[in-house]
Amino acid sequence: MKRPRMALVAAAVITALASGVHGRDQQDADLQFQLGTLLFEETRYREALDAFRKAVNAGSKSIAVQARMGVIKSALRIGEFMEAQKEAATLKQQEPKNADVMAIHADALWSAGLFDEAHQEFADAVTLVPDLSRGRHGLARALASQNKLDEALNEAQAALKLSPRDEEIHHTVGTIFERMRRYEQAAAAYGNYVNLLPNKDRGDKAAWSRSQIRFLRSFGEREPIAMEDGIENSLHTVDFRVVDDKVIVKARVNGGRAQDFVLDTGSELTTISRQTASNAVVRPITYTLSAGVGEVGLRGLQLGRLDTLEIGALKLSNVPTLIKAPALRGIPKRETESFSPLGLGLAMTIDYSTRKLTIGRKLPDEPAEFKLPMRHHRLSMVRGLLNQRPTYFVVDTGGEVISISTTTAEELNHDIPRKIALRVYGTSGWDRDAFLMPGVDLRFNEISYKNFAVVVLNLRAPSVLLGFQVGGIVGHKFLSPYRVSLDLDRSELRMSKSAN
Repeated sequence: MKRPRMALVAAAVITALASGVHGRDQQDADLQFQLGTLLFEETRYREALDAFRKAVNAGSKSIAVQARMGVIKSALRIGEFMEAQKEAATLKQQEPKNADVMAIHADALWSAGLFDEAHQEFADAVTLVPDLSRGRHGLARALASQNKLDEALNEAQAALKLSPRDEEIHHTVGTIFERMRRYEQAAAAYGNYVNLLPNKDRGDKAAWSRSQIRFLRSFGEREPIAMEDGIENSLHTVDFRVVDDKVIVKARVNGGRAQDFVLDTGSELTTISRQTASNAVVRPITYTLSAGVGEVGLRGLQLGRLDTLEIGALKLSNVPTLIKAPALRGIPKRETESFSPLGLGLAMTIDYSTRKLTIGRKLPDEPAEFKLPMRHHRLSMVRGLLNQRPTYFVVDTGGEVISISTTTAEELNHDIPRKIALRVYGTSGWDRDAFLMPGVDLRFNEISYKNFAVVVLNLRAPSVLLGFQVGGIVGHKFLSPYRVSLDLDRSELRMSKSAN
């Protein structure tokens, strides 16, 4: 009976708004706030955002604060990150010691890619109010991004006890279980998330979750991303070659012939073409959403499972894979096979001078010239300073240059005498608005680029899918002078100048 009752209440609110209360500002604001709350619960976030905006100027301070929180929550759900950040900053100025405000301000910081600042504020909010579910949920995400999965799960489950009907927390629990390779429990958590949504919700996140449940349950009793007994803690080293600034290794799918795979840490999953899937008898299980650079934006692709993936002596079983079907049209090169050790839960060291790639569950703690803190939220990222602005960059061995997003470029307020247009294509087709931005200063701890030219890309689609603004991407140009270790266990990117 809940949904019909809510529909009647919403109808009553709409009727009241249409029948002459417009002269009474306080009543108007109260009704708009009620309407926004109902629309938000119905996952009609854009309409809820409009209603909350109208309620922000309520005479009642408590209603105004709650309405502004509604604006922030609604904006975050639909990827309007800039508005969420602006409103959260205003709210924090008004209520600096309010734990609920601190938690939602931290959510907005997270959406800006300011993960360190968000992590600290989530912790501060929980210190102030230990039973703050949104604070504990934020801590769970932050800890998971540092690969502290057990601690993250504890925080997420504590948040669930406090707010068992908060569907977003169930979703976060699902992502943590999935990273732990506990697929049945992940599917159950995603199921709880979907069950708390209105039946008519057909949003991207709900569709993705339904698809993911089907996929995870298809594993049954199979151990995902399994290694043979006795090699769980071993390191595996293979040769690679570099072609057009891409790192290429040989791999076998389902015991077939060795073929070229691109090492692509900018992708979450192992990826194969439709032809390879057909040759290796890899059957699609369901569809999922993917997003990358290019005008297509969000892209539906098939999701399947490899029986085996062999890279040198390393043999993995039951490997999730994206099948590039339907294939992109109108791009200059055929879409290639690729894999990311990080997406398989593995760490890696790539030595560009010796052309050796080492993969394993754990890496030795080796000395390095440069050590950068790294966070992993579906993709691995490191923090840099772009004209003194903190910015997180995806570490992408499949990328070629150093690039920033159009949103990041706009926030820099950098004077550009003229735009130098570029022809760029990515996993979602051509980015026809790409251009070169010269004259920026970029620093990663002691690694510095002065008066440097970066490529500006439209990263709106991957940002919305990830739930935060992707600041930029560092690819081959940044990585290739070094011996590079991406260490998930220590949440660290280690770099030392190559011998040659």
